[in-house]
Amino acid sequence: MPKSLQYKIIAILVVAAAAVYFIFPSISWYSKKRSPDEIKTGKILKLGLDLQGGTRLLLEVETDKVKSSERSDVVERALEIIRNRVDQFGVSEPLIVKQGQKWIVVQLPGIKDPQKAIEIIGKTALLEFKIVSDKTDTENVPNGFEVLPQKDGGKLIVKSTAEITGAYLKNARVEIGGQYNLPYISLEFTKDGAKKFAKITGDNINKRLAIVLDNVIQSAPVIRTRIPDGRAIIEGMFTLDEAKYLAIILRAGALPAPVKIIENRTIGPTLGSDSIKKGARAALYGFIIVCIFMLLHYKKAGILAVIALFLDLLILPAAMILIDATLTLPGIAGIVLTIGMAVDANVLIFSRIREELKAGKTPLVAIDSGYSKALSTILDANITTLIAAIFLFQFGSGPIKGFAVTLVFGIAASMFTAIFVTHTIWDASLFGKKITKVSI
Repeated sequence: MPKSLQYKIIAILVVAAAAVYFIFPSISWYSKKRSPDEIKTGKILKLGLDLQGGTRLLLEVETDKVKSSERSDVVERALEIIRNRVDQFGVSEPLIVKQGQKWIVVQLPGIKDPQKAIEIIGKTALLEFKIVSDKTDTENVPNGFEVLPQKDGGKLIVKSTAEITGAYLKNARVEIGGQYNLPYISLEFTKDGAKKFAKITGDNINKRLAIVLDNVIQSAPVIRTRIPDGRAIIEGMFTLDEAKYLAIILRAGALPAPVKIIENRTIGPTLGSDSIKKGARAALYGFIIVCIFMLLHYKKAGILAVIALFLDLLILPAAMILIDATLTLPGIAGIVLTIGMAVDANVLIFSRIREELKAGKTPLVAIDSGYSKALSTILDANITTLIAAIFLFQFGSGPIKGFAVTLVFGIAASMFTAIFVTHTIWDASLFGKKITKVSI
């Protein structure tokens, strides 16, 4: 056997082995044992919102509540901050896109507690530090001051203008301790923020500094000394979960405008599971019917088409896992379409081989001639479809992208198996043999 043929066989075996390696962790009985970190890092096939359930939100950015000098990119800034919050929330494969002039669509696959997601996404999270007035008469507020409520009840008079805001924050994390050994938020300012905070605390010793979040005073400690290291804490009788979520939104930053949730849809995992079963069943039935047709119509040569088709269905999900793509319900439709397209190339090749055999050529010559003559037709058909799929992926969103992803990989896999794999199997099985006919 020539070395070129040996190398081809080795290449096919390597591709098949790699596909099995990537797919194996996604097998249902095995993937249930996987940790959330492994799922998040893309080691198994990720499922979209329509397959595993989750939450879909339609948000409206209230741009009318922002000064006209700040309106131009407010939706884009809100989208980026929401994306940062969702990323820190640990959602696998979220979809966050702008829709229209002031709306944002957020899809969160696998979220079991949609209310928590709503809280973390919709909270403005405007953090301000304001000096508290010595006056306590909330009925007669001096100029330059305002009355704000406290989280634990009561009201305080504070300066209308913040001394420093959360824009200077470098980090916010949860720690446990203090007088009652409860969770609190530890804040760390940027280099510029630390200098600013040091001056504020140095100029206002023995005054109270209100820590205000979304116009509610979380705490108002007395400044005992200048704080030069740019660190502060927020205490407020938080539960551990409350402290974690607050730290996330503080790290991600404040929204530039209030966000209103105008649509909230939750897709249950039962519906997603049912979609998977129906989609998998459709793909299986299509695979079986196509295989039966190829075996009946092309006899032993049909076995090659079945092998190629089976390898297609290994390579396609493995490629999606490799690039961390997400399988959606339209993606399953793309897989079903791929099954038909994959066998189409084999039909063209086998038909050409039959024509060459009828013309009186020997089996080996007919096979080589059949592949070479069918190649241009196969490339033309698949490349035009591939271009269309790439445009769908580039300019589409949501379901359209899910369909395009599987179509692109399906086309690439089918061209590899139909042209390279089946031809290699023909050559390997017929090498060194004197044959006068083939079953096709």
